[in-house]
Amino acid sequence: MIKILLDPQIFIAQKFGGISRSYTEIYDQLEQNEEVEVNCPIFHTENIHFKEKMLSQNSFQERNRFLIKYHKLFRNYAPKRLNKRTLNTVKEKLKKEPVDVFIPTYYDPYFLDQLGDIPFVLTVYDMIHELFPQYFGGDLFVAPNKKLLMEKATKIIAISNSTKNDILKIYPHINPDKIEVVYIAHALIPKTDVQVELPEYYILFIGNRSLYKNFNFFIEAVTPLLKKSPELYIMCAGGNAFDEQELQLLEKLQIANQVIQRNFEDPELGAYYKNAKCFVFPSQYEGFGIPVLEAMACGCPVVLAHHSSLPEVAGEAGIYFNLNDAKDLQAKIALLLEDETERQSYVSKGLERSKLFNWNKTTLACLEVYKKAISSKKNS
Repeated sequence: MIKILLDPQIFIAQKFGGISRSYTEIYDQLEQNEEVEVNCPIFHTENIHFKEKMLSQNSFQERNRFLIKYHKLFRNYAPKRLNKRTLNTVKEKLKKEPVDVFIPTYYDPYFLDQLGDIPFVLTVYDMIHELFPQYFGGDLFVAPNKKLLMEKATKIIAISNSTKNDILKIYPHINPDKIEVVYIAHALIPKTDVQVELPEYYILFIGNRSLYKNFNFFIEAVTPLLKKSPELYIMCAGGNAFDEQELQLLEKLQIANQVIQRNFEDPELGAYYKNAKCFVFPSQYEGFGIPVLEAMACGCPVVLAHHSSLPEVAGEAGIYFNLNDAKDLQAKIALLLEDETERQSYVSKGLERSKLFNWNKTTLACLEVYKKAISSKKNS
């Protein structure tokens, strides 16, 4: 029996997001593995993925959730107090209970002094803070904490070869032999019974639009296509309402009436992908790119830049443009809008490509890395 202590810090920090979703998918599957025992001590979380997948395994957290929700006295101070208690409990378990391997879920090194000889495996999702520091000027801790944990980790999981290469390029002193590449997957199950009111003819943009996601570049690149076809829309799903600068840009380009922003519930997301003419992912950098997998699994062609991890995910199923080349992006989108035979070809390629990635494969690969970490500590 392998005893895994799972650090809960990401479930405290995120209400939702790709990292916390990945951990819940992996550990939901590990809980069903008879050779594994997972302990994730957490007294309070608002993370929706944890609630969906792991809440039933933590009755004390459920009891605290009830108290915080329904008793005014608890609402303001209880979450912070419980979060502190959670991290203290992790440290106590590291000192006093049998643990074969520890899994930190983000980069707070609060646990290092209590580890002793217990091996730990760190997952690195990207090197965005190191490669684009201009976007994270107010964050002084993620990059140095990540470096410290990578140096001390028994094993490192990188979610793409691109991420592994970035780690070694930025920190060449880190031993490449302790970095293992394990691809993640997606959790979207396309549903046919969900009704969503959508335009008949639209290009899809998903999620956050700020910083390196390159939304302004994208919207300027597609403006000629919108002006050529008044029936064509841009659907921005998620990412919250347009801010003042975005609204000004849309007005300046005279396309405000053809660009829609709408938030969505998780069960609706498949419909956004399925009904789109294509999904455009103009991001300047990705450690993996889960939306690419989601789109392909829903039969939506993906237009994306040929850089960082994205070719590893999309393979020959992606329609690639040169990063920050507006005319090239415009041409690739126009190809899909004007040639239905070509579009259907990419739909088929994407459906097949998406089958290569699944959480069962990811979970088994992670477990193998954990076993290597345990073995290396025993032999050291």
